[in-house]
Amino acid sequence: MNTNRKKYLDSAVRIIVKVGSGVLTKDAGLNIKAVNAVSRQICRLIEQGVEVILVSSGAMASGTAKIGLSKRPEEIPKRQAVAAVGQAGLIREYEKAFARYQKKVAQILLTSDGLTNRKRYLNVRNTLYTLLSWNVVPIINENDTVSVEEIKFGDNDNLAAMIALLMNADLLINLTDIEGLFTKDPRKNSDAEIIPVVSTIKKRIEKLAGNIPGALGTGGMLSKIMAAKKVTAAGIPMIIAKGEHPDILLELFAGKEHGTFFVPKKEKLSSRKCWIGFTLKPKGAIRIDDGAADAILKNGKSLLPIGIIGIEGNFDVGAPVECVNTNNRILGTGLVNYCAADIQQIKGLKSNQIVNRLGYKPYDEVIHRDNLVIRIDD
Repeated sequence: MNTNRKKYLDSAVRIIVKVGSGVLTKDAGLNIKAVNAVSRQICRLIEQGVEVILVSSGAMASGTAKIGLSKRPEEIPKRQAVAAVGQAGLIREYEKAFARYQKKVAQILLTSDGLTNRKRYLNVRNTLYTLLSWNVVPIINENDTVSVEEIKFGDNDNLAAMIALLMNADLLINLTDIEGLFTKDPRKNSDAEIIPVVSTIKKRIEKLAGNIPGALGTGGMLSKIMAAKKVTAAGIPMIIAKGEHPDILLELFAGKEHGTFFVPKKEKLSSRKCWIGFTLKPKGAIRIDDGAADAILKNGKSLLPIGIIGIEGNFDVGAPVECVNTNNRILGTGLVNYCAADIQQIKGLKSNQIVNRLGYKPYDEVIHRDNLVIRIDD
């Protein structure tokens, strides 16, 4: 077994398990056998001292089949209604499955604005900590009954990544309907080979992932790669594996080398930096010169006005803004100490010149290092 994989699995105390629609659904509705298998394995892991949070798809697919539709509706009101029908059945089956092992479950439905607001973000985290302390298994899904495009996570792969960051998890396991990441689409190419370990997620890795969602789901392999990119950048490993294997979770923890393992960066980010870098949606961009880029990337410095060469967007103080270099690469995201209009006036100035230009100077830095998360877009 890969030593990195073994090390992370052996030391994992809190994990996120995401189960996709392709695993949890059949033509007639929910795949009850899969629900029971996942629940049984999670209970076994809990008995071994592992805290488990489950991010479960299946509500939309369950409702689609229950209502008798041939495919998921396109119109948002109909999709929301289908999800409402399906979510009730989904959580009921989980409740029955976990009850066989004397475990209670809690249903948590989220929209992205519940995590982009710092107070709500902390409230969600505190609720999850409380449930875990009560030995209750949190089961999380996107709140499709109220979500619209502006507040959607996009898919449960992204939601699972957000929860892993929120809870400072030790591992994210993404269970899907194929074995892992392949060199080619295995559904179309018989010579496709699985990639057991991904050390760094570059553009070539993203190109390998075909963005081909199933009829019942929203996320293809590309969405899983983007989720892995987020969590590994924050120091959290991720595994993509085939959820239809009846003991996949237990075998992973027993040391069997299933699926694709994504190696995390060595330094684990704090929950607050995860929130800044990977949960907040940027409201604009600041273009910086090469000197400022080197100071940020190589020397761990804050962003000063002297290094700024351009502004994009109209944002207020405290907004999340991307830092972009002269080659249009996104270097990271930070919270600004000045609004866009003020930055436009002070760009290129030394910090001691700010007060003369604006009439006041609350900060020397436009973005302080403590509020800046480096996440180079490869």
